[in-house]
Amino acid sequence: MIRIVTTPRLESLEYASRAAREHVREVAGSANEAFGEHVRELYAVTDRAERAEATTSEVAEILARTRKELSAAREELLLKDIEIRRLREELEGERVEGQTLTVLLHYGEPHTIYRSREDAYADTAVHGRPTDHVWRPRGERSARECAWSCEPFNYDAASNGFRRVFMPAPEPVGGAA
Repeated sequence: MIRIVTTPRLESLEYASRAAREHVREVAGSANEAFGEHVRELYAVTDRAERAEATTSEVAEILARTRKELSAAREELLLKDIEIRRLREELEGERVEGQTLTVLLHYGEPHTIYRSREDAYADTAVHGRPTDHVWRPRGERSARECAWSCEPFNYDAASNGFRRVFMPAPEPVGGAA
């Protein structure tokens, strides 16, 4: 089959070809622009994912440290709670008839209270008394004449308190006998 192409037909085809090329250029530009936008979004999403992953690992480390600290604090709290219970039981169990406390006197003035005479003797070493010092009874001397002396006190249930074991002889008031 033979086809005769006329000038107007050629012009029409050229016009259609130019229009098609222009359309291809527009579509290619739009496609390139859309591709560039997608690449930028991909980079942004990748960056956010990497930052989120880094933040997640930091938070995981902080959480692990916090859990360790919390565990240590719980253990310490448990130990303190046990110690408080023990001290309460000890305190409640202390008030037994005949229990003795020792008061360390310095020139007749109360200095410190101890559970035992040995603890009081040990404390005087801190205040200059030799640890191997031989303690003697005060006898008739006044407590004010002795640098350090110990007085035992027994628990008295009737008075709900402690009473001196050895009552001192009353001192005369104003020289009267």
